[in-house]
Amino acid sequence: MNSFGRLFRVELFGESHGPALGCLVDGCPCGLPLAAEDFEADLARRRAGASGTTPRREADLPELASGVYEGRTSGAPLCVLFRNGDARSGDYELFARVPRPGHADFTASAKYRGFNDPRGSGHFSGRLTLPLVAAGVVAKKLLPALRFETRLVEAGGREDAAAAIAEAAAAGDSVGGLVEIRVEGLGAGLGEPFFDSLEGLVAHAAFAVPGVRGIEFGDGFRAAAMRGSEHNDRFVGAYGLTATNHAGGVNGGISNGSPLVLRVAMKPTSTIAASQATFDLASGAMTELSAPGRHDACIALRGAVALEAAVAVALADLSLIARSQEGSA
Repeated sequence: MNSFGRLFRVELFGESHGPALGCLVDGCPCGLPLAAEDFEADLARRRAGASGTTPRREADLPELASGVYEGRTSGAPLCVLFRNGDARSGDYELFARVPRPGHADFTASAKYRGFNDPRGSGHFSGRLTLPLVAAGVVAKKLLPALRFETRLVEAGGREDAAAAIAEAAAAGDSVGGLVEIRVEGLGAGLGEPFFDSLEGLVAHAAFAVPGVRGIEFGDGFRAAAMRGSEHNDRFVGAYGLTATNHAGGVNGGISNGSPLVLRVAMKPTSTIAASQATFDLASGAMTELSAPGRHDACIALRGAVALEAAVAVALADLSLIARSQEGSA
């Protein structure tokens, strides 16, 4: 559905061109200092304006609608609300009958029998990463010892991401991107074997970010071509200290004390100005579509902070689960 987490439970709501959107965080511990200003740094990382991002301009001002009293979380469900202002819904009327290739126009209509809100892609829009970033801010409040480092490694298969994005945008096209996230200070023992593994839950949360196509930890897919003697992280000291980190900080679904390292592949933006063949549901014939509207040439540019937030949400939930298990021991 639209929620994630067992103890730190996050729900996203709203549509791209609706009156508002936001997140509801249930299970947030009481007493955390929290103010609207705390969200600004991460919201600024997601905000449009840089080359290759959408011309849409939104204030993205967080409203703490519930769950905060006198500057601290109250223990009640925390609601962070954002008002929409710069919507141009007319740009999207065409997609109800002419679905964009690669987009959720068709699947959304099929699942919700045409009752879904198509404006700005509705609930399927990348704008829903805004409240996810807000939830990540709260999650990181619960994880003060952790240090997150997130960067766009490449775009369009090139390390010169800016050039790849500019060339695609000039052609009315888009490119995908590869985002790397590194989390230090995690310590050993977080996560569960099998279904609630650290990698499994982080991946589950990361796939909530629209456009994610793959995720790998440590050496990832390169491990398939390695020998055990090459891939194994040799112990060199106490507390699990190893000479390398091929595992990306996880063994057996549980953090091993090394930095958590993962990379996430994001696809090219589906909505592009370049002409594409598609099907006109009204006429029953094939047609060409050059999509109007305002869109990112590379969603990984602003998606990186949303992915970091998703990782933080998963780690916050696992952290609270670990604390609850310690209390019952």
